[in-house]
This record gives sequence, structure tokens and C-alpha cells, in this order.
Amino acid sequence: MVVLAGAAAAVAQTPRPGGSSAPRHQSVTPADQAAEGTAVLAFEREIAAAVVRGDVAYMEKAIAPDFVMVHGDGWTHGDPPTLVDDRAAFMKRVSGKIYDVHDYDVQAAEMHGDVAVTYGRYVGYIPSSPPGRRWFYVWYQKVYAKRSGRWIYLSHRTVDGAHYGNDRQSVSLAE
Repeated sequence: MVVLAGAAAAVAQTPRPGGSSAPRHQSVTPADQAAEGTAVLAFEREIAAAVVRGDVAYMEKAIAPDFVMVHGDGWTHGDPPTLVDDRAAFMKRVSGKIYDVHDYDVQAAEMHGDVAVTYGRYVGYIPSSPPGRRWFYVWYQKVYAKRSGRWIYLSHRTVDGAHYGNDRQSVSLAE
């Protein structure tokens, strides 16, 4: 697991204009950033596990009311997205337990105060997909926000993929 500290980690307490010694910015240490980043990445893995379980009750608490998920990477070069889910559409996927596998093999987090941007790669398996398209991987970017003291899932964008294979080995990272 990789956690990247955001620029906020370098913010020091600086004097206000006019010579006041009161801090203008609250100091954020790299250790604080790393701890929050680790918590967000753990939350991200909990969400993936809840999706595989079809755990609607967990997801109801984890997903923002204005959640959006952009499937496919066509949008990265001017084409329309393959599919866009709002919260209701995504919750139908969760309740239908469409994923049998949703495993991260690369994860990173950038922390920006009460906002976290994660990115990485995951492997999935959807048994109801046509043969040759059941196993896949995508590179993604997700956004989370801390609200009322807890992290919630705001959005997902596929930035590369989906790329398909016939088995898990064909979509796994080479070792």
C-alpha cells in the first residue's frame, strides 16, 4: 500500500500580515497526513468488500447522496463515458451483487484536508458478463470527503480501461 502526502503537509504556521504572531494556517504534519491517507485507503477496501457482499446497509452510509461513477475511459479523449451511474443506479448494482471479485492491486491517496483523492488499479470479476469480459482491470480515481467526522465516497472515474481477460492471471500485474 502506498500513501502519498499532499501539499498540505508542508503548510507551516505562518504569521498574519501586519506582524501578528497568531497562526494563519493550522500545521499539518506528514504523520497526520499518512494516518488519514491510510484510513481512507482502508475505507476504500471496505467499500469494495461491501460491494462484493451486496451489503446495501453499509453502502447507504458510505456513499454521498450526489455520488457519481463514470465507467470507461472514453471521456479522457473527448468521447462520452461508457456509462454514468448516480447513487440509485450504483446501489442497484450493489443490491444485485454483480461483482464476485473487486481487489485492489495498486492504491494511493493524496490528502487535501477533509478531501481525499485516491487512485490506483483494481481487478474485478462479474460472472454475468459475456465470456472473455468477466475478468477485467481498470485504473481509477476516486474522491472522498470527511463529513461529520467520517469519510464518505463522492465519486469514481475510470481513467484507463476496462481491460478484459479470460482469467485472473491475464488481468493481474506481472510479477
